[in-house]
Amino acid sequence: MLQTLGFQRIVALGGGRASLEFLAGMHMCHSGGVVQGGFVSGWIDAAMAHAVIGLHGERGDHDVSPISLELKISFFAPARPGPVTAEGWIELSGRSTCFAEGRLLDAAGQVVAKGTSTIRLLSRARVEAASQATAALAADTARN
Repeated sequence: MLQTLGFQRIVALGGGRASLEFLAGMHMCHSGGVVQGGFVSGWIDAAMAHAVIGLHGERGDHDVSPISLELKISFFAPARPGPVTAEGWIELSGRSTCFAEGRLLDAAGQVVAKGTSTIRLLSRARVEAASQATAALAADTARN
């Protein structure tokens, strides 16, 4: 998924914060060079999820999958092809729910979008087991 989003590298991860660098390409654009909003949303969502993963990893809990329950993105300026940086941080974290915020910066450091998310914390093993069961059911259905 990160490859599809043009992931380049993790700039920073720790303390309930994450900063990820992506490369926006022309193939992500419409209207003469404006990055489609789904990519902008995905970048910010990925940064917020990494902030959750980093925080729980520091606590020794590596079995956490952040699942977005709600995502809101506000667009301030068009994102253009080139490097962008998505930052995410945890505002409040409970046992099963996190509230996160994030933003997207262009190459000049200008904020082009901001986001908030309500994130459900689920067991990674449980999420993977459910995904495998769904994939197996789909494969069986396709064979029949």
